[in-house]
Amino acid sequence: MKLQNQPKKSDIRNYDDIRLLISAFYDRVKNDDLLAAVINEKTIPNWSEHLESMSEFWKTILLDKSHYEGKPAEKHLDLPITSHHFDRWITLFHLTLDDLYEGKLTDEAKFQAHKMAEIFRTKLHLTRF
Repeated sequence: MKLQNQPKKSDIRNYDDIRLLISAFYDRVKNDDLLAAVINEKTIPNWSEHLESMSEFWKTILLDKSHYEGKPAEKHLDLPITSHHFDRWITLFHLTLDDLYEGKLTDEAKFQAHKMAEIFRTKLHLTRF
């Protein structure tokens, strides 16, 4: 339920919006008890490079701007993660999206995040339960 005087949020429009999303999301990740234990300075030694790479990834997904090259699932193979980590990832990603944006592309980001989590679960041989 929206409050009457609360301004309407805009949708994701451009690369700057995606960069804000990724930065805010990873701030949450770094402070999350479950995810911070896995995604930290040890596993990601260069945060600025990682944030840029993730922004490029989401730019490719949401804005049809093909700049991301890589195999994201393979980068997670050696991490001690379970399906619970992906559930938390989805939760934090949705919370961040909801805090910042609303609209068609925001909904697409949520859909793509779920799709990506399922692909990762399959490639990493994780079960949902």
